[in-house]
Amino acid sequence: MYQDNIVLCGASAYEQKFYFNQDFNALPDHVKKELQIMCVLFTEDVGGILTLEFAQDGTLEFKTEALEADARYDEIGSALKIKQIQTEKKELLESLEMYYRVFFLGDITEDDLKKVPHGEE
Repeated sequence: MYQDNIVLCGASAYEQKFYFNQDFNALPDHVKKELQIMCVLFTEDVGGILTLEFAQDGTLEFKTEALEADARYDEIGSALKIKQIQTEKKELLESLEMYYRVFFLGDITEDDLKKVPHGEE
């Protein structure tokens, strides 16, 4: 269906703005708010620009970039912060990947069904 990565959301330390892709507007408000807080805090902490993008296979990828002249951007800190977020927000990130695979790619596997917490089926 999609040829390139699809941006879910992002934040920029330079423009001090948060971007949310309206294609995902059906997500619950608390999820959108959590994404906003996560992205904004990331850019406040390490600088630069952070985007969360869905790859063609439905995995959620963290992409960072910074201006060359940005002495505040911490590349090592950025990688460490991403690992921290992936650990602390594992359940949220996995749920977003499943949401994308089901509603955007129309692809759900037997393993995906096993991951659905009880009471949400």
